[in-house]
Amino acid sequence: MKFSVSRASLWVSLSLASGSALANPEQPDDMERIIISGSRVVESIDEVPASVTVITKQDIHDHLKVTPELQSLLAMYVPGMGPDTGSSSNTGQTLRGRAPLIMIDGVPQSTPLRNGSLGVKTLDPSAIERIEVIKGATSIFGNGAAGGIINYITRTPRASDGLEGEVSVSSRFSAVQPDESAGHRLEAAINGRADKWHYLLTASYEEYGVQRDAQGDILGLQYGLSDAITQNYFAKLGYNFDADKQLQVSYNFYRSQQKTDLGDTFDGTKDVAIHVPPALQKSGEPQGPDGNTNLMVKYTDLNIFANTQVTLDYYNQSIENVFFFSPNLANPQDGYSGGQSVIKSEKEGLRATFNSQLDFNNIEATFIYGLDALNDVTSQPLVDGRIWVPEMDMTNVAGFVQSKWVYNDDLIIKAGARREHITLEVDDYDTLRLCRQADQCSVPVAVTGGELDYDATTYNVAVKYQFTPFFHPFISYSQGADISDTGRLLRSATVTDITDVRTEASIIDNYEIGFTSQISPAIRLEMAAYRSTSELGTSTRFDPTTGIYLPVRAPQEIWGYEGVVNYRVSSTVDMSATYSYVEGKDTQNDVYLGGRTINPPKATFIANWRPTDEANLTLEYLYVGSRDRFDADNEGIYSTDQAPVSSYNVINLSGNYAFTSRWQGFFGIQNLLNEDYFPARAQAYTYGGYRVKGLGTTVNVGATYQF
Repeated sequence: MKFSVSRASLWVSLSLASGSALANPEQPDDMERIIISGSRVVESIDEVPASVTVITKQDIHDHLKVTPELQSLLAMYVPGMGPDTGSSSNTGQTLRGRAPLIMIDGVPQSTPLRNGSLGVKTLDPSAIERIEVIKGATSIFGNGAAGGIINYITRTPRASDGLEGEVSVSSRFSAVQPDESAGHRLEAAINGRADKWHYLLTASYEEYGVQRDAQGDILGLQYGLSDAITQNYFAKLGYNFDADKQLQVSYNFYRSQQKTDLGDTFDGTKDVAIHVPPALQKSGEPQGPDGNTNLMVKYTDLNIFANTQVTLDYYNQSIENVFFFSPNLANPQDGYSGGQSVIKSEKEGLRATFNSQLDFNNIEATFIYGLDALNDVTSQPLVDGRIWVPEMDMTNVAGFVQSKWVYNDDLIIKAGARREHITLEVDDYDTLRLCRQADQCSVPVAVTGGELDYDATTYNVAVKYQFTPFFHPFISYSQGADISDTGRLLRSATVTDITDVRTEASIIDNYEIGFTSQISPAIRLEMAAYRSTSELGTSTRFDPTTGIYLPVRAPQEIWGYEGVVNYRVSSTVDMSATYSYVEGKDTQNDVYLGGRTINPPKATFIANWRPTDEANLTLEYLYVGSRDRFDADNEGIYSTDQAPVSSYNVINLSGNYAFTSRWQGFFGIQNLLNEDYFPARAQAYTYGGYRVKGLGTTVNVGATYQF
């Protein structure tokens, strides 16, 4: 029996996993082939027996020329991810029919206890090196990962010594009706190295103009981006004690709020914004993330003991996501004509991850094990002081072990388990009396609080066999334990004791089979089919008596398939195409799930052409298919999120040209052919304020200076 481990490979693992490769400036350029999200350590994509999507730095830069919205980027590049909603909210944009956990460098950003669907917008894309997407339920990172993981890996300092940086300025405007639509964006970044220190600073500031559809009308303001102001400041500082030990501190500040003097109106077809007197302008506080912050501290020792490295993570997060003013939060009896909610979340966590790598003759073994501890305090009060969702104080402690066995470089077997203990404390509270109409009000209930305990052990096992270069089949089974959106259940409680509210954790079983194939050096193919079941899902039904959308906890089954083809046509042209299909049912009632959960079929095509060393053009094509699973009532009205979706097409074009080694100009055109369409969510939802069209042709032009 032989034991061996490569310190050099561990050092590269540390650099990538921490989001800083400065300690090894001459790392391989092919970083796209390395991922960390799925197993908490670095491994080759070819050794992962599951569906993985990596959005590279170049992909991000190409799409950033078109739009800075991460929803749009994920929809274009991730099979299984729902189409862009065209707004600041990702509600209705799921990953394989379930909510993903959003992370920055492995630190959770979502607020699963009260999922307000704003987690995608937590970081500006200019601060991101790459994005790793692991699909399917996983317990690797705990609560909230029912649909998988979307991990934003922040930029890495590149300077081998001294300082380098870049500054970029740009402006976006509507080509249909430019009036009032011009906005401006400034972003800058510096990174450097001094002795044992390395650092990175990025900053971005953007002021949007009004957003116009294909007819030149201003888009409706609910979750809108018109007149929004977005700021992001990210800093990373690292110190290498010696060849094995590194300490790194990161800080992120993000704010994106809509500050407008417009007002909403419905013209009979779509929700639009218009200029109105002050009394009719958008009510309440500016909507959007109000200065969300993250502090992350990471310590790594590559040789804590024989063949083992350890990573210790501490993180602290503060979130305030402000929502739009809604008349549905009215209570005329107490003098409230509406209301505006804000999700507040304070998280503090500590993680210890050990990674032992061993070599038993023809078997390479990796063991990943450790402990996670998290305290998450989340609530959703109204701005006027009323309590809609009471404060939920969750303590989560989990131990885990994951193993990977590679036999003769051909057979990969993964297996692991996670033991979860969650305690959730809620004080006594009263549900709100809310009135959709004067005679359509909910009945307030005094709920006795208490402590809820959840214990769950989840397992995963997967096998991949590299049969030939042309055929790498895999099969996997994974579980996730999820108590997501407990706040939605509490705010709609109709019982007097919290222990009678159906807050049980949902165990999600995810099955997947697929293969990857390198047909030739120029052609790569990926295919996967999946099935996901859960004991308790959370959909909604409208109660016409009270005017409240009530949660429905019933078993769910979601299934689908997806494929990816990458083709390098020549040294200057490469193309990729994807297709994804997902469907789902409430199996207890044998009815299909609505558009809040299930997205319509989606296909994408992306082509890159580099005619010269100085120039690059990128064409993006998005096709969203139709979905019609429900019947209207006798008056032709569809319920909640069950309206039919018709297909549409969107084409984007972007390019850049390097005038010198330091100066570069770029452009981007969103919706090149000015398609007049409603996004899938706007079609499926019957909730008020969501009938908002997609952007018409919008142009972005700018320049970058590097030093």
